[in-house]
Amino acid sequence: MVATSQATAPSGYANSTALVSTDWVAQHLNDPNVRLVEVDVETTAYDQGHIRNAVGWNWHTELSDPIRRDLPSKQAWEQLLGRSGISNDTKIVFYGDNNNWFAAYAYWVARIYGHRDVALMNGGRKKWELEGRELVQDAPSVEPTQYRAGEPDWGLRAYAPEVREYISAPDKALVDVRSPAEFSGEVLAPPGLPETAQRAGHIPSAVNVPWAQAANEDGTFKSPAELAQLYSGKGVTPDKQVVAYCRIGERSSHTWFVLKELLGYPDVRNYDGSWTEWGSVIGAPIKNPSAEK
Repeated sequence: MVATSQATAPSGYANSTALVSTDWVAQHLNDPNVRLVEVDVETTAYDQGHIRNAVGWNWHTELSDPIRRDLPSKQAWEQLLGRSGISNDTKIVFYGDNNNWFAAYAYWVARIYGHRDVALMNGGRKKWELEGRELVQDAPSVEPTQYRAGEPDWGLRAYAPEVREYISAPDKALVDVRSPAEFSGEVLAPPGLPETAQRAGHIPSAVNVPWAQAANEDGTFKSPAELAQLYSGKGVTPDKQVVAYCRIGERSSHTWFVLKELLGYPDVRNYDGSWTEWGSVIGAPIKNPSAEK
């Protein structure tokens, strides 16, 4: 039996179009103006079962440049969306495992390249499965399009030299969204994840607000009031310029989405170089509480 779910995102979020519910998705499975895209940490999950008519993207090979560590080029992005049957006026709805880690990352890239109508399915794959909804293994038949991306908005992205300017700046905030063990320098990365850095710890003056604290048990986002309290309680307020980072940029995309789209902070950037870059740069300042004990 399928549990009920509200048809729209909870009221009070700054961008009411940034989220759609599982009910909304179920009602638009055959809508030609909507394209569902699944992006998972576990890249084999899509083939094991996915929402009907959803296409699957591989974050390893399709959401990054194959040679250098970077986002897909404008041309590669256009080709990806074109072969996914996405037009410039298509509504893209991203969802995935791990409470939408890489779905949020894909959303962030879509915003950088100027796609206007894009949303996350609130709760991601976890909530869809908890509600006992249908998963299929058949890939959809897709009619390719000629997609044209906008000029990239690099104001949504932070680079290492810019991040240095955030350290101890009173009008700026650094949010480390990794686990407390990563933040304190006890571990370099979560177990089983290969991308790591040469040194452990965190960027000086950063505050630790683990990404998962923004989500409920079913994977949905917490209420606007709960989210506002979570971040403002750590000094991350809308009057500041904010940079979020994690290990490789996917968890911090989730936090970027919360701060930018759900809470409406005016100046939020995702530092996707994150700890794998910062912790390997010669001379980069690091705070490592575990080594100081």
